Amino acid sequence: MSQNIIIITGAIFGMLSVIFGAFGAHALKKTLSNEQLKSFETGIKYQMYHAIVLLVLGFNSEYTSQSIYWCFSIGILLFSFSIYGLVLSDAKGKKIRFLGPITPVGGLLLIVGWVLIIINSI
Repeated sequence: MSQNIIIITGAIFGMLSVIFGAFGAHALKKTLSNEQLKSFETGIKYQMYHAIVLLVLGFNSEYTSQSIYWCFSIGILLFSFSIYGLVLSDAKGKKIRFLGPITPVGGLLLIVGWVLIIINSI
């Protein structure tokens, strides 16, 4: 996996988390309930945490494998983006229920990414 691809992916996910955070704090604050806003913020936090990890891994490529990259990238998409979809669709009164089971799959991929970092470091 190219070091540049890992860094660019991390930067894109980081940038999007800032954009989504601003959107949530300003545009959605009046639309979402406190519970919905907390869920939305959880998606943003996890996206940013893992974006930063991708950047660190990109700059320290000896710890990075394609498996780690894909676990974190797909994990972010499934975990955070399913939360965004669930919250926004619920706020519109038409909750997209099939996204519910996708969130834990994304979380599992994030966990596997961390486990792979541990294994690669041993």
